[in-house]
Amino acid sequence: MHYDIVAIGSATVDQFADTDSELIRIETPTMQEKLIAFPLGSKILIRKLELATGGGGTNCAVALARLGLKTAYLGKIGDDGNGEYVVRQLAGEHVDFIGPREGNTGTSIILNSFTHDRTILAYKGANNNLRPDEIKPFDTHWVYLASMLETSFDTVVDLICRHAFRVAFNPSNYQAELGYQALSRLIDRVEILVMNLEEACKFLGLDYRKPPAATTLLQEMAKLPPRIFVITDGSAGVHVYDREFYYRGLPAPDLQVVEATGAGDAFASTFTAACVLGEPVERAIHLAMTNAESVLKYRGAKEKLLTRAELVEAAQQVQRSISKMPLPAAG
Repeated sequence: MHYDIVAIGSATVDQFADTDSELIRIETPTMQEKLIAFPLGSKILIRKLELATGGGGTNCAVALARLGLKTAYLGKIGDDGNGEYVVRQLAGEHVDFIGPREGNTGTSIILNSFTHDRTILAYKGANNNLRPDEIKPFDTHWVYLASMLETSFDTVVDLICRHAFRVAFNPSNYQAELGYQALSRLIDRVEILVMNLEEACKFLGLDYRKPPAATTLLQEMAKLPPRIFVITDGSAGVHVYDREFYYRGLPAPDLQVVEATGAGDAFASTFTAACVLGEPVERAIHLAMTNAESVLKYRGAKEKLLTRAELVEAAQQVQRSISKMPLPAAG
């Protein structure tokens, strides 16, 4: 079967737990960190527990499918009850699952949210063990690659290097800190590269605690082969360079944030979908930010990803600042 795009990445069952944890802050001359604390040896009651599918691969597959692209998801899911849940949820979103099933499905436990952030306990399970012999042939114009590690990552890089797919890549923190030299086989095949500010700094070997201007990061990244570079920076907005212009998109005014899980996936997959559909970069930024902001208003990585019609309507209601100019010169 032919697909417009195949999303490759992790699949998890996410459990959102509200508890009576305490927030503590540690500050030293070289570090400032917030921690969630639980009393040792105690039983902590969960006030509210919500269940949803997650993982960068399935999050992005659902986003792409809702935007009207014929989509498949490739990843490894456990041969267990959680795996059945993931496959049913994908089928309900008109996403074909084309990967193998073996072992235990990945699981994440998302603990209390403070200032719209969260702590995640992540069990990778089957996600890291995708082997070449487990992938059946498929036909697609585009591949969207989210985070994969260990055996799975090597398997997918080999797959991409053997085919003429057009590739969008949104690496994880772990992958970004490996840098270009370790990822060059893949990066040299990537057309759209999306990272957040911390990931971009780690990718370039810079201190993310004292990041340079996003334009400086883009100047360095522009030395690499991809055609479009994207750096997201939370409440500070989005920075994009397409080899011709530098774009800066700002969040919608008065944005109300409930929970941040999945917002990055929503942005990166929607931006990619807009490019696949032939939208200009400025429009792609606006649509991607609008969909990400929809996810930020709810709990869960896929709640509330918009359909194409919903996204077009929502985008019309948002007055957003997006500037466009040549990329400032280095120095």
